[in-house]
Amino acid sequence: MDPFGIIVVFVIAWWIAFFVTLPFGIRPIEEPEPGHAPGAPQKPRLWIKAAIATVAGGVITGAIVGVVDAGWLTLETFAE
Repeated sequence: MDPFGIIVVFVIAWWIAFFVTLPFGIRPIEEPEPGHAPGAPQKPRLWIKAAIATVAGGVITGAIVGVVDAGWLTLETFAE
C-alpha cells in the first residue's frame, strides 16, 4: 500500500475511533450558568480521547495495511 493510502486509512480510522470515544466519561454540569447548554460536559477530556483515538487508529491502520499487503484483500475482488 502506498503512503498516501496509508494516510487516508489512518485519518478515516482516527475519526471513527475519536467519535466512538467521545461519549465515554461524560458528566453534565450540575448547575449550568445561564446561557450554557445543560448537557455540556463538565470535563470533556478531549486530549485523552484524542490520544486513545490515535492509538486505536494506528492499530486499525496497521491491521488494514497488513491484510492488504498480505494479498488477502484487493481492489480487484470488489471490481468483479
